[in-house]
Amino acid sequence: MNNLYLSLFIIALGVGLSNALAIKMKNSVHFINSLAGNNVLKIHCRSDEDDLGEHLLKPGEVYDFSFYDSIFGTRINCDLAQGIEFRFLFFFESVFEFRFHAKFMAYKSGGLILHYGKKNFWFCRDDGIYFTHGKQTPKLEYKSTIIAGA
Repeated sequence: MNNLYLSLFIIALGVGLSNALAIKMKNSVHFINSLAGNNVLKIHCRSDEDDLGEHLLKPGEVYDFSFYDSIFGTRINCDLAQGIEFRFLFFFESVFEFRFHAKFMAYKSGGLILHYGKKNFWFCRDDGIYFTHGKQTPKLEYKSTIIAGA
């Protein structure tokens, strides 16, 4: 009988320790600019609590951030635009012309069920935005749409 209690105690201890280690892992969202040519990717993400600001990625560059889920639910909405960079040598500044745009939820959790170590990868390609958690081949989630008037 003592062996049974000892076995149950060891199992409970192992489960408790594995959960304690998982709590330390943050969730993350990754954006990869896989656009052809010199297309620049503009990313602007906001959660319910934070505005993460605008970020410009050249082809091959990655932007990522990490966070913990909230018990009230975590939602991260992002605006992505792709375009071409024009440089004016005389004024030492760049001007961007964005032709494609997408607005979508890059991360969502339900609230009471917290996630730890969840990874969302968004690959921005010429035909659209592809998604994976990193274990499977990325799948097309959003097709590129042309901004009216561009």
